[in-house]
Amino acid sequence: MKEITIKLSMCLLVAFSLVLHTACTDDYTEINTDANSIATVGASELPFLFSKALTGVPIGGQTPENLFAAQYAQYFANVTSYFPTDRLVIRMDWLRNAFNPIYVEVMPQLQTILDNAEVGSAEHALAEIWWVFAFHRVTDYWGPIPYSKAGEASTGIPYDSQESIYNDFFERLDRAEAVLKALPSDQRPFGSYDLMYEGDITKWIKFANTLRLRLAIRISKTNPTLAKVQGEEAFSNTVLETSPDDDALIQQNTIDINPISQMSEWNEFRMSAAMESTLVGYDDPRTPEYFLPAVNTGQYDGLRNGLSVEQLSDAMNVAKSNSHVGPRWTAPVSGGIDDYFSTPLNVMSSAEAYFLRAEGVLLGWEMGGSAEELYKKGIENSLMQWGVTDATVIDTYINSNATPVAPNDFLDSPAVGNIPVKFDTTDEDVQYQQIFLQKWLALFPDGVEAWAEYRRSRGLPLYPVANSDNIEITDPTTEWIRRVPFLLYEKQSNGEAVEEAINLLGGPDLITTPLWWDKN
Repeated sequence: MKEITIKLSMCLLVAFSLVLHTACTDDYTEINTDANSIATVGASELPFLFSKALTGVPIGGQTPENLFAAQYAQYFANVTSYFPTDRLVIRMDWLRNAFNPIYVEVMPQLQTILDNAEVGSAEHALAEIWWVFAFHRVTDYWGPIPYSKAGEASTGIPYDSQESIYNDFFERLDRAEAVLKALPSDQRPFGSYDLMYEGDITKWIKFANTLRLRLAIRISKTNPTLAKVQGEEAFSNTVLETSPDDDALIQQNTIDINPISQMSEWNEFRMSAAMESTLVGYDDPRTPEYFLPAVNTGQYDGLRNGLSVEQLSDAMNVAKSNSHVGPRWTAPVSGGIDDYFSTPLNVMSSAEAYFLRAEGVLLGWEMGGSAEELYKKGIENSLMQWGVTDATVIDTYINSNATPVAPNDFLDSPAVGNIPVKFDTTDEDVQYQQIFLQKWLALFPDGVEAWAEYRRSRGLPLYPVANSDNIEITDPTTEWIRRVPFLLYEKQSNGEAVEEAINLLGGPDLITTPLWWDKN
C-alpha cells in the first residue's frame, strides 16, 4: 500500500480521525506552524478525508450561519434577547465558527487528496470542486481571506484579494470539469464515502457547472466580460436540471446530524416577517415544508428582524406566537418527523440553476431558453424539490397574480413588496425582481447564499432591521450589512496580513464596506 506522510499539528490529527467527528477551533496559523507531529495515512484513507471535507463545511449551523447570514437574509429572526446579532451586533467568538472549520476540517483534508491523488483522476477533480464550494462561502463573508498560502507553515499567513480568489475558482472548476468529462461515467470516485452523490461523475459535472454559473452571475456587475464567458461555458457543459434527482444534498447520520435540526428545539429562532409576508401572500405551497403554524395562533406568523430586548418581551414576539422551522428539521413533540436529525443538508438545487439561467438571459447570455421559460422551470423545480408534484397546483402558483401581504406582526409592518408570482412580460426591472425573489424562496434554508444574493442584487425586498445596535449602521432604512469584519484573533496573531487585507478590501474594515463583487 502506498504510504502518504503528512506533517500535521495535533488539531489536524483530530480532524483526520476516522472515528471522531469533532475538531479543534484553534487559530489556523498556530496549527500550521506546529510541525512536531507526523501522521502517516495510506491511499485507502483518502475517501475518509473526503467525507470529512464534505461534512466539515459549516452549512446551517447556529454560530456560523443561523445567527449571522440566515438573519441578514431574513429567513429567520431571533425570539430571545440573548442573541444581539439580529440587531447587527458582531460576536467575534461566534463568527469564528464560519472561518475556522474551513482551515481545520476542510482545507487540510482536500489538500492531502490533491497532493496524493493522481492528477487527472476523478478523486483529484472532486477535491478541486469541493475546494471551490467551501472557500466561496468564506470569501463571500469577509472578502479577502487567507487562501493561496493558507496551507503553508508560517508565522504570517497572507490574505488574497477576492478577485484573485474568484479567478482561481474558475481555473479549478475548468480543470476539474475537463478531467471528469474525459473519464468513463461509470467510475465511482470515493464510492459511498461521497456523502453527496456517491461518486456519480455525471452529477458532479452538473454541480461544478452550476457552481461556476453561480460565481459568474455573482461577478456580473464587476467583471461582465469574464462573467459572460464563464456563465455560457457553464451552461454549455450542462448544469443541474431536474429536482430532486440532481439536487446536491449531504446525507446526515447519528454523528453528523443536521445543524438546523440540532438547534430547532432550542426555540431561539422563528420565521421572519419577510418570510411570512411573502409565503402567506403568495399562498405558497412550500410554506408547510418551510415552517409550522405558530402554537398560539395556528397561523403562519413571523417577527421583524432586529427587535429590541423590550420588544421581544411582548407576547406577540415569544416563540409560541411565531412559526417554528418546518417538520423535517423538527422533533415529533413539536410537530416534526421521527428522523429529523438525519434530514440531509441542502447544498445546491436544480431550481437555483434555472433562476441563474433566467438572469443570464436578461444579461444577454446564451442560456438555452427565454427568461420567462427558465423562471417558470425554476419555480416548478423548487416546488418539486419540496414535494409539491401536483401539476395543477404548480401551474396555479406559477400563474398567480398574488403579492406579498402585510404580516401580522408586532410592528404592524406593511407588505414586504408588491411583486406578483406571474412573470411580467414587459418590464425588465420587474423581471429581475421576480427572479431574485423566487430564487430567495428557493434557496431556503441556505442563509449564506441568500445573503450573498441580497447584497449582489439589492432587488430583493426585505425589511430594514427594527433596531441596529451596531454603531456602524445608524440608519437601517438606508444602510445594510455588506460583510463581516476581520476576526479579532486574526488581528492579534496575524496583524500585518490583516492590515494588508484591508488594503485589498478597498475600504475600511467595516460591515458597511462592500465586497469586490458588490456594486450596488
